[in-house]
Amino acid sequence: MPELSAAALHEALRDLAADPARHPLLVALDFDGTLAPLQDDPSASRVLPDGVVALDRLMGAGVRLALVSGRGLSTLAQLAQVPVGTVLIGSHGAERARVLPFGLDRAVAPLTSEQADLLAQASAQLSGVSRGRNGVWVEAKPTAAVVHTRLAQPEVGEQALTEARTVGRRLGVHVLEGKDVVELSVLDADKGEALTALRDELGVRTVLYAGDDLTDEDALVTLGPGDLGIKVGAGATAATYRVDDPPALVAALGVLAEALGAPADGAR
Repeated sequence: MPELSAAALHEALRDLAADPARHPLLVALDFDGTLAPLQDDPSASRVLPDGVVALDRLMGAGVRLALVSGRGLSTLAQLAQVPVGTVLIGSHGAERARVLPFGLDRAVAPLTSEQADLLAQASAQLSGVSRGRNGVWVEAKPTAAVVHTRLAQPEVGEQALTEARTVGRRLGVHVLEGKDVVELSVLDADKGEALTALRDELGVRTVLYAGDDLTDEDALVTLGPGDLGIKVGAGATAATYRVDDPPALVAALGVLAEALGAPADGAR
C-alpha cells in the first residue's frame, strides 16, 4: 500500500471534516510515541502541550476520543491529559475506562484462578530474565507481565527478549511484541479487537487511528476504506498515511480540529 505524506493527510482531514455523511467520528490514538514522545523513563511521558489543546478542541467539536495503549490503565490515567469523556483502553484492550469529572468508570476483565496463577508464574520467571541485566526491567499489569529493554545494551536487551519469548511459549500465554518490549498476557486481547468493539458500541461512521508500534498494526488492519490510518515514525505499516513524529501527528489533529470549526479554547 502506498503511504501518503503529511500534506496529503491534512487534505484528507479537511475532506473528512467537510463531509457530514462521515460523522460521527472516532479519533483513537496510541499514547507513547504517538501523542507523547518516547522517554527513557516511561513515567516521564506526557502528551505534548499542543496535543492537549487539540484533544480538547476535538472533544468540543463533538468528536469521540479514545486512547488505545499497551500501558496499564492506572498508569495511563495518571499520565494522559485528556478531556472528560475520553475512553481509555489499557493493556492492549484488557482494561477499559471512561474519564469522568472526578475519576474513572472502569471495566477490567476479571481473571480466573488459572489465569491468576499463570500471571504469577509469568511475573516470577520474567523477574529471573531481568535479574543481573542492566537496563532490563519488568512491569506488572493486572493481566500481564512485561519485559522492557530500552535502557539495555542491544545485545543484553535482545538476549532478555529472546528468553521472555521462551517463557511465554513454555507457559502457553499470549506473547505481544513492541519496541524493546515483550509482554506476556494471560488474556487474549489486542488493540484491533478493542477498537472494533468500541467502534460498534459508539456507532461511529468513521475512525481515525494513529500509532507508532507493532501492536498498533492490529488496530490499523481493522480500518475500512473510509477510515484514516496514520503511522507515526518509521517501520512497515498497514496505514495509508505516515507522519514523522508526535509533533507532526499533533499538528494533524490541530488541522482536523480547525476544519471542524472547533472552539479555540477546547472543551475544558
